[in-house]
Amino acid sequence: MRKILFIITIFFISQTNSFSNEIVHIIDGNKDAKINLIIYESLTCPSCAKFHKDIYPKLKKEFIDKGIINIEFKNFPLDLAALNASKLAHCMNDGDSKILHYLYYNQKSWAKGKNILEVNNNLKKTLENSNFKINFEECINNKKIEDFVLEERIDGHKKYEIEGTPTLIINGEKFDKTINFKNIKKIIKKMI
Repeated sequence: MRKILFIITIFFISQTNSFSNEIVHIIDGNKDAKINLIIYESLTCPSCAKFHKDIYPKLKKEFIDKGIINIEFKNFPLDLAALNASKLAHCMNDGDSKILHYLYYNQKSWAKGKNILEVNNNLKKTLENSNFKINFEECINNKKIEDFVLEERIDGHKKYEIEGTPTLIINGEKFDKTINFKNIKKIIKKMI
């Protein structure tokens, strides 16, 4: 039933095309960098969490902090829990990735439960244990952010035929190798 409601919601958003320009994209690095890496991800995806824990810190140190690449985190929620977490990552956010990284690092503490109410409760508790000042109910019920998140998902599917997460796009091209630091570094070095 949850999947059916999620699909209906995505269909409705695609029909109304209510994209909001007020929501800020989450981007790390120099926006004018020569190399743009986009990652489509779902906050309940264990492989996406692994990317944030194992690959992102190396990319940051070697390429992002040096202005060589920027990385844009795009929403591709695979379920309602990921949709809600994405709304929180964007809520009261000026494009900073701290909340997003925090949610991935703590994924095991909140992305569990018998139903969405339990998951939301775990998510709320996880955020209460942080330094982020987030109005949970206000963010979860923010329709503009929800539309923004779902529109990114629809756009990723239409533009790049994305079906799963994580999916990397480097300078407009879908990355078709195994996602690990070695493979990503290799292609970045070729583009520098």
